[in-house]
Amino acid sequence: MQAGKPVLYSYFRSSCSWRVRIALALKGIDFEMVPVNLIKDGGQQLAIIEYLEETRPTPRLLPQDPKKRASVRMISDLIASGIQPLQNLSILKKVGEETKLTWAQNAITSGFNALEQILQSTAGKYCVGDEVTMADLCLVPQVANAERFKVDFTPYPTISCINKRLLALEAFQLSHPCRQPDTPTELRA
Repeated sequence: MQAGKPVLYSYFRSSCSWRVRIALALKGIDFEMVPVNLIKDGGQQLAIIEYLEETRPTPRLLPQDPKKRASVRMISDLIASGIQPLQNLSILKKVGEETKLTWAQNAITSGFNALEQILQSTAGKYCVGDEVTMADLCLVPQVANAERFKVDFTPYPTISCINKRLLALEAFQLSHPCRQPDTPTELRA
């Protein structure tokens, strides 16, 4: 390990790790990745993104405008605390193999119904206006989870449009789970 170079303990498919990888890529921060195999979710990592924002403020992931900043945090919290944890492996194991798909779909669609409404009033090119924010870092991994659980995106045109724009950005491509060192061969891009 190089001295002074940040180390990210990451699991290729972890939504939390993915959010941090996007932030690191957007900010142009070179880091060392140590792959870990998670059996359950690695925990809340918005605090890491907030730390990166405070110590390496460009590009901004939180708008200067207090109202927009509050919207970013609201969307981020909805996704990272209200939608994503309901699909963690530990929860899905308790739900059981025969009902986990339905459980995950219901959890995601319930959250996406609220999110789509919010984004209709906050979105520009991205979740809040025309700059990539912490909310966008939360959106893309959650959309990937929704795709994995075969959620119908017909009722979510705003979510779909924003996600498509974000996936075209280099930071989102570099941080994608299919391009991580610990990604299984069959899931690589």
